[in-house]
Amino acid sequence: MPPADRALLLEEQACFALYAASRAVTDLYRPLLAELDLTYPQYLVLLVLWERDARPVKEVGAALQLDYGTVSPLLKRLEARGLLTRSRQAGDERSVAVRLTPAGTALRERAERIPREIGCAMGLDDEGRRDLIRRLRDLTATVRSTNTGC
Repeated sequence: MPPADRALLLEEQACFALYAASRAVTDLYRPLLAELDLTYPQYLVLLVLWERDARPVKEVGAALQLDYGTVSPLLKRLEARGLLTRSRQAGDERSVAVRLTPAGTALRERAERIPREIGCAMGLDDEGRRDLIRRLRDLTATVRSTNTGC
């Protein structure tokens, strides 16, 4: 098949390869997170708060590259489970702070094995995992800064 005819084949699409890889990796997380009774998006929220607790909702959304309308229901579900609290900031009534509860903090210890197990399942050691992350971040930055007028 001539290259021009191959251009629109599914197997030639970088977007589909990324999509399929993302789904496959997310599927690796599912059984590990089920043990913690978490969804993948909830796990991401907790990762942000385990890194630094007591953040404004806006900051949590920014870290996850999610808008308020997407992150707010995640926070509500985690709050209903007793893993975090949401409260108005004293200095700014418009801003809501998110804080881990003791149960949310304690869950971190149970989750510590997940990155290592995921790396192993992907066939990556720590160096390979860090290299993959760097390359994906570089790709994301390039795509976000590129004008599609190629």
